[in-house]
Amino acid sequence: MSEAHKGARILLIEDEPQIRKLLKVTLQAHQYDLLESGTGSDGLLQASMNHPDLILLDLGLPDGPGLEVLKRIRQWSPVPVIVLTAKDREEDKIEALDSGADDYVTKPFSMGELVARIRVALRHAVGTASTEPVLRFGELTIDLAQRLVERSGNRIKLTPTEYDLLKTLALNAGKVMTQKQLLRQVWGSAHLETEGHYLRIYVGHLRKKLDDHPADPIYIATEPGIGYRFLLGEGRDAHDNR
Repeated sequence: MSEAHKGARILLIEDEPQIRKLLKVTLQAHQYDLLESGTGSDGLLQASMNHPDLILLDLGLPDGPGLEVLKRIRQWSPVPVIVLTAKDREEDKIEALDSGADDYVTKPFSMGELVARIRVALRHAVGTASTEPVLRFGELTIDLAQRLVERSGNRIKLTPTEYDLLKTLALNAGKVMTQKQLLRQVWGSAHLETEGHYLRIYVGHLRKKLDDHPADPIYIATEPGIGYRFLLGEGRDAHDNR
């Protein structure tokens, strides 16, 4: 095992105690630091709080589909995820990979094969920076894991589209995002032409909800003829172009 991977923190989200016990013995023997969770909701909480280097995710969880957990994780983190499941249909594998899984291991599996796949996933992840689950811009806080937005401690209610637009802008804070880029990421490539006016409308909605003075915003700046830039919320005097 590579010295760089010794002590790597692995989060196991699996509801079967026997499998958790077996994996704990095996992974600790390979000098991995193991965290355990028996439900998807607790797994999401541990993933956001403990920043694992890799996640082993069972698809059959007692409180909901594992794919939903995977999709939630992918909203805020690029951490490698290896799916563990009893499903062996090609369609299930494709769905898991399309949902953001890095690899797919079918139960029952060989421990040797699983450990080898873990090593490969960790090698691929070297040099990849993890995104913090909570973003802070002045008085504004965006909890990507919980999909919560607050300003000065007060909850801001956003529609799903408003949230997706804000998340996209915030994850690219300081960068100019073209209208085409935003439309593709929020509405999808099929709507690049038809949804252009919606982008302006939703930016207006966000400004009204985020700022006391939406006509003179400190969070979302317009780049004339190009698109928008998410600012750092440092105060009006810190930004000239809005």
